[in-house]
Amino acid sequence: MSALHETMAAVTALAAAIAGFASLSLGIDRHWEALHGRGTDPGAWRRRLQCAGAAGLLVSLLACVALRGSAQGWVAWAGMMTAAALTVVLTLTYLPHRLPPLAKAMGAVALLAALAMLAGA
Repeated sequence: MSALHETMAAVTALAAAIAGFASLSLGIDRHWEALHGRGTDPGAWRRRLQCAGAAGLLVSLLACVALRGSAQGWVAWAGMMTAAALTVVLTLTYLPHRLPPLAKAMGAVALLAALAMLAGA
């Protein structure tokens, strides 16, 4: 596996985990209200956000397994999830209005890194 392939797999894993956790957190009423005002509800967006979050975490897992193999990939994924969760928690705490742009940007980064990883394979 080339260094570029490993780098793109790591970037894909971290960016997808951040996007996934951000999407999952926005599907929670409390975090949605922090952005859109008290008494608002994600409504139909809740299921989409939950699906996008689950997909992001799955992509992150697949990238980690591609990076480190089936045994060490799970351990790498735990590390990526820890870093991503910390990023999302700090963003929600100090800059909650920056979370949707962060989620979109990390989703785009994950997609581009995954495409670069697959193109180099």
